[in-house]
Amino acid sequence: MDWIAQPWPWYVAGPAIGLVVPLLLLFGGKLFGISSNFRHICAAVLPGNNEFFRYDWKRSGLWNLMFAAGIMIGAWIAWHALPGSGIVGISEATQADLRALGVQRFDGLFPADVFSWSSLGSVRGVAVLALGGFVVGFGTRYAGGCTSGHAITGLSDLQVPSLIAVIGFFAGGLLMTHLLLPWIL
Repeated sequence: MDWIAQPWPWYVAGPAIGLVVPLLLLFGGKLFGISSNFRHICAAVLPGNNEFFRYDWKRSGLWNLMFAAGIMIGAWIAWHALPGSGIVGISEATQADLRALGVQRFDGLFPADVFSWSSLGSVRGVAVLALGGFVVGFGTRYAGGCTSGHAITGLSDLQVPSLIAVIGFFAGGLLMTHLLLPWIL
């Protein structure tokens, strides 16, 4: 069982993820993605008078909600049952860059200097969470899907809008890493 606790090589993990797309298309005509679950949850909980949320979410979205629940359950099992799952290997170069920004502790799943209740409960932490949540939600809706949907399903289906979206995701990641993150920290 030790093999499951270790990072899988790209030549195993990549094809395994890649097989998800044709299997979903072959066995149900479904597209892979996570962000559509926000719409399904809203349709299930309070559709109200909004036409966008009035649809049969059980038929079109129940499988996707179960997929997202499986991700959370799998993460919980991995965290609690697998040895060493609370330690993330971060390269020395990345650690050096983060130390220069004031992050000093790398002994858990995430840097406690940034992700602690005192940091998240500060005015800066709440502002970053609120702004970040809005930007991610707006961007996902504006791009017509999330990174996993565009990068895995859209690119494999040779969709030009997905290619443009993925290029935008990478550009946004570089912008965040090199310009915004040093300013936030």
